[in-house]
Amino acid sequence: MKILDRIALFLLIVGGVNWGLVGIFKFDLVAYLFGGSAGIISRIIYVLVALCAVWCVSLYFRNSRLIEE
Repeated sequence: MKILDRIALFLLIVGGVNWGLVGIFKFDLVAYLFGGSAGIISRIIYVLVALCAVWCVSLYFRNSRLIEE
């Protein structure tokens, strides 16, 4: 489970950096590297980042339960 948590956190960081680049420079790194935002690989990466974000929400609640106990 810990490996999955680290992978999810890494992909979430990649997604955050990508959104930062989009917001500041209007440059989508994922789309640039994988053939445009409509490319299948880019879309898969976008979906994986979204799933990792949902997974990382569960990390937040898991860690807060440990602090309360």
